[in-house]
Amino acid sequence: QVQLVESGGGLVQPGGSLRLSCAASGSIFVINTMGWYRQAPGKQRELVATITSGDRINYADSVKGRFTISRDNAKNTVYLQMNSLKPEDTAVYYCNLNSPLTVLWGQGTQVTVSS
Repeated sequence: QVQLVESGGGLVQPGGSLRLSCAASGSIFVINTMGWYRQAPGKQRELVATITSGDRINYADSVKGRFTISRDNAKNTVYLQMNSLKPEDTAVYYCNLNSPLTVLWGQGTQVTVSS
């Protein structure tokens, strides 16, 4: 059974950086999209960034120029480098795997941007 394991969240000051990682354990379909979504208190879950197995990338307008998504297909791992963090980036960040066979979510990792 495939699972997504996230790491890298935490508390950071405004302007700081964090790097999130998400590893898919088990066998996954080769053609897939991995990505990050976030949910702030009282708000709906929203897309942050996605990357396909062919390295096509999509970012939310709110993070363009500050966040970078990448993946290592050999490790079934996706990363999210977050720079110039703002208080409004505070949320639980969820990893997502979308393939023809399955859609999976990670357990979520808290990112808090505060001075």
